[in-house]
Order: sequence, then C-alpha cells, then structure tokens
Amino acid sequence: MESNLDQIIRSKNYCDGDDKLQRVLRPKSIGISSLRIGSFYTVASVELGNTTTKAILVTTNLETAEIYEIEKEIRMTRDVRPPLPDEEVFGETVFGVALTQESVAEMVCSILSSVLRRSKLDVDKDLHFVVRSTGVTAGFASPEEVGSIVKALAEGCLRAGIPSRKMTASMTPENLPPGLRDFTWLKKVYFDGAIASSLPPSNTEIVANEMEGELVTAGLKGAVKGTDIDFRNPVMTLDFGTTLAGRITDDGFPYAKTIGSFAGLGGAIPDALIRGSGLVPSGIGCVLDMPRTSRSRNIVVESQWIKRVHEIVTVERVPRDATRYGTVPVNPSAAEESGVVLIGVDANLNQLENLGSKISKESDETYLLALIDNVQAGIVQRIVTIAEKENLILNETSLGLTGRAITTGQKPNLVANGLKLLSGNLWIDSHQLVFVEDGLAMGAAVAARCMNSMGTTKCPMGGRKGDRCIMAERMKIQGQK
Repeated sequence: MESNLDQIIRSKNYCDGDDKLQRVLRPKSIGISSLRIGSFYTVASVELGNTTTKAILVTTNLETAEIYEIEKEIRMTRDVRPPLPDEEVFGETVFGVALTQESVAEMVCSILSSVLRRSKLDVDKDLHFVVRSTGVTAGFASPEEVGSIVKALAEGCLRAGIPSRKMTASMTPENLPPGLRDFTWLKKVYFDGAIASSLPPSNTEIVANEMEGELVTAGLKGAVKGTDIDFRNPVMTLDFGTTLAGRITDDGFPYAKTIGSFAGLGGAIPDALIRGSGLVPSGIGCVLDMPRTSRSRNIVVESQWIKRVHEIVTVERVPRDATRYGTVPVNPSAAEESGVVLIGVDANLNQLENLGSKISKESDETYLLALIDNVQAGIVQRIVTIAEKENLILNETSLGLTGRAITTGQKPNLVANGLKLLSGNLWIDSHQLVFVEDGLAMGAAVAARCMNSMGTTKCPMGGRKGDRCIMAERMKIQGQK
C-alpha cells in the first residue's frame, strides 16, 4: 500500500514539459510624478526578518485599490552590527544572530533612510503611514523580548525622520491630510480590529508571529487588485519566510473568522539543506546566498532523496502540550479556546544539514535546488491535506502563497500542477491558487488603509468572493453598539 509520503513524491517528482506555468504576481512600479497627481495612499513597510530586513514603499490607488511599488531595499539581517559591551542582548534570530535594541534601531533607521532617499519621497507630503513588522519574535521566549524589538523598530523609524503620528491610526477624518479625507469612511464607521474583513482569533496569543499571518492574508487579498482574480474570503494563506505564518478563514459575512493558523519552519528547511552542502557559509548561510538559476526545470530528482527529507520534516496539528513548535512559541490551548486549528511544520535542522552534505557529494548545486523545489511543494501538499482532513477547506476556499521559500525556482509550477485534494483531483480544477511576491508589504498597504477606514466600495477587499461590499453591514453592526 502506498504511503502518504510516496503519494507526495510521485506527484511532485518533476515539472513535465506540458505542465502549466504558474505566474507569480508582482506589484507594478510607479514614479513620484504619477503619485503626486493621483489619489494615492502611500505606506512604508519595515520588516525585520530572521534572514532579511526589508524597507518597501508601496502606494494604493484609492479609486481602484490597486497596489504599486515605489522602491525597496533588502539587507541580510545577519549584517546587523554585533552588540557593544554595554548593550543588553534581548533576543536572537533563528540562526543565532544576537540583537540589541540599539543595533536593531540603527539598522532600521539606515535601511528606511536609504530607501526614502532613493525614492525621493517627501516624508511630510508624500508618505502617509508606516507599518512595522517582525518575524524574529518567532525565536523569542518572553513577552519582554517581543516588547524590546517593537520598541527598537519604532525607534529606528523615528530616527529616520518618521513622525509618530504616521505610525498610529487616525481617529477622525481631520487627522488625515486634506487630500485623503474624501476617501475615508471614518465619519460612518470606526476601525474595529478587522483587516480586509477578517477578524483575528479571540485569543491572539496562539502563535508569536500572529501579526505576520494577519498582514500576509491582507496582502494576498490586495495584491490581486488590477487582475481578474477575486481573492476574498474564504481563504487559506501561507507565508514561507524563514519561519511559517498564515491563516485560514471561513466564509462569514460581513466578517470572516480565523479558523486555522500556522506556525513553525518555512525557509529554514531548505536553508539547512544548503548549509550542509558547503556551498554557503556555515551557521548563517541560506538559499539566498546561492546564484540564481533557471536550469532546475527539467531536472528529475530521485525520489529517495525527497522521501528522506520528508521523513525528517514533521507536518501536523500542533500537539496540545507544545509550548514551541519549529522554534516558534505557540499556545495550543488558546487555539482551542478560539476555535482555531493550529498546524505546524518542524524538522531536525542538524539532520537536514547532514543530509544536504550527503546529497551534495553525489550532485551539483542545480540538482540540490531542484530537490528543494520538490521538497517545498511537498510540504504545501502535506499542509493542505491536514487542513482538508480538519474540515478547514470549504468549496470556495482560495489558496495564496508568498515568501522566498515558495515563490522562487520551480516551486509555483510544481504546486500548481501537483497539489491535490483528498479526492485526488487537482486543487486548481476547483479552487483558486495565487502566488504573490512581497505579500507582507502588500499587507502593510492594506492594513494601513483598514486602520484608517479607507475602503473602496467599487473594488472591495472585504467580504466573500463574488459578493458585495460589506460597508453597509459594517455601518449597521457598529450602529447597534
């Protein structure tokens, strides 16, 4: 009898020449001159991750809800300066890079100042909001450590010249610039915590990187604007950064509830395989250190290697007694209380490094990258299978994926042409599938608009796929309180 792993390997072994090519959605670019003559809402997304730190400037056309990219800069988080003798280390990344409040603030200030300078944006006139987020909280152990990194991110933004008012939501239209007041609904509704009509879990302590899941879900909904895709509730979203984040929502109206959440390892799994090969620096090296190649498309990967990797990787509903899963602090009891199924991905990274070493002795880097593409597609399959068995996949559920460890190489093609439901049918035969670059930054643009009640009723992001805008229902609900 064929095992679940054998089924995954058989359906994912390579990308056939007749397979459909899956597009990865990337935001269009826009210049400052166009920005200043139209109705745009401009946001800076500052992201401190375990592997990369990003500053991305995005702007939204308030009439069409389409999101554009102005400028971005990416640095390796490992390049943060070492702690000084008198500084307190409050935490570290998944790779063991030590962080202090001062060193993080300096790095954030530097990268944000750099991207603002290159973009030629006027902070006072052109920039409306700044959203700070971090996935590094996944490696922390206490609320105090999380508080320190939040303070460091805020301090870095302030040093870059960002006024504090541009980091908090407006309570009234008068708090917004005159040119934006016609686009806000603050006179009729208030921000009640729902981002793109999805409510967070009643207990937000389910996973340490809960904010990432929220932003990514919003970002995937926003990234499809300007296309013919209607990516609204119910949805399942996955962000394969170094760690895993994401959510599953139901089809509630006007607000969907979070019924599933994700925690654990994402890109850390392929990073470990690459480190074992000796092709990148030991300890802190990652797949991003490898030169880009497109040659992995027609490489057939031996099933034995794929199976051996999957035997080291665990994908499951997080056990009730777990306090940490795949390095990420979790609270399964809070998940149960909130009616949320928590799905996790974990692995022994040392074993993966050893396996990467063995594989590299018999092959080259192109083969190893092709293996990684297959492994990551298989992990998506395992996640979706568990979600379906937990009755989290509805008839209208759309799947959206983002993050460096799933949107690169042949992974999108392998997922599109191999991901199956329990029935054996391909996912794409009955459900939408979307891949998006920089989903977290897109989410920052959406979240900032939601916090300032700047929805676009003609091009709604909230509500259900194919359904109407939820503004009337929001007004009715809030009027009853």
